[in-house]
Amino acid sequence: MRVLLVEDDPKQLMPLQMALSQAGHSVDGVKDGETAQWLLLEKEYDLLVLDWMLPRVNGVTLCRQFRAAGKTAPVLMITARDTTPEKVTGLDAGADDYLVKPIDLVEFMARVRALRRRSPLWQGDTLSLKDLHLHLDTLTVERQGASVSLSSREFQLLEYFMRHPRQVLTRHQIEQAVWEWGTEPESNAMTVLVRKLRHRLQAVGAADWIESIYGMGYRLTPPETHES
Repeated sequence: MRVLLVEDDPKQLMPLQMALSQAGHSVDGVKDGETAQWLLLEKEYDLLVLDWMLPRVNGVTLCRQFRAAGKTAPVLMITARDTTPEKVTGLDAGADDYLVKPIDLVEFMARVRALRRRSPLWQGDTLSLKDLHLHLDTLTVERQGASVSLSSREFQLLEYFMRHPRQVLTRHQIEQAVWEWGTEPESNAMTVLVRKLRHRLQAVGAADWIESIYGMGYRLTPPETHES
């Protein structure tokens, strides 16, 4: 998933961002609500993790604006505010879950997994397309009894492809989905990453599922003969 994590305390932001990244998610971590507002206009996210108390624009306002814009991605509110009326305020603003600080990383990741399961694309910890299965809990891809491990970036790329099958995805779209905000991938980074992913997919007989579309980008096309 692509996650927007908004937390103004670096001591909180860093471990949360690291835990999400190690679990195979692409994470944009920012420290203020104004930057988050801009990112929400520029990018699509699968999950928002919002601290309540933020500089410039607080998390509750961000959540209300996100819902008012018709966005449906799950929102996890994290905050030191622990009274019942405050929890009600956060949930009524549109949050799907509410986690009180200090945050236990194990519980935090369990909440993230639970929110991800609400996506109709995922069945538990597995995303499937035809007979290709991507397992989030192990960062592996499996097909017809064979499996291979992926790096975090390879996993993010394959997940993005599988969420948009048969669509031509431009290099810009892929960069936006896979690389974190503020990073500048090398000019050949995507070519190298796709080559590595194809090499991994050879182990499960699916390397040719990824097509290069000249002058545009790439497309994941599963064979029509495979069962859904």
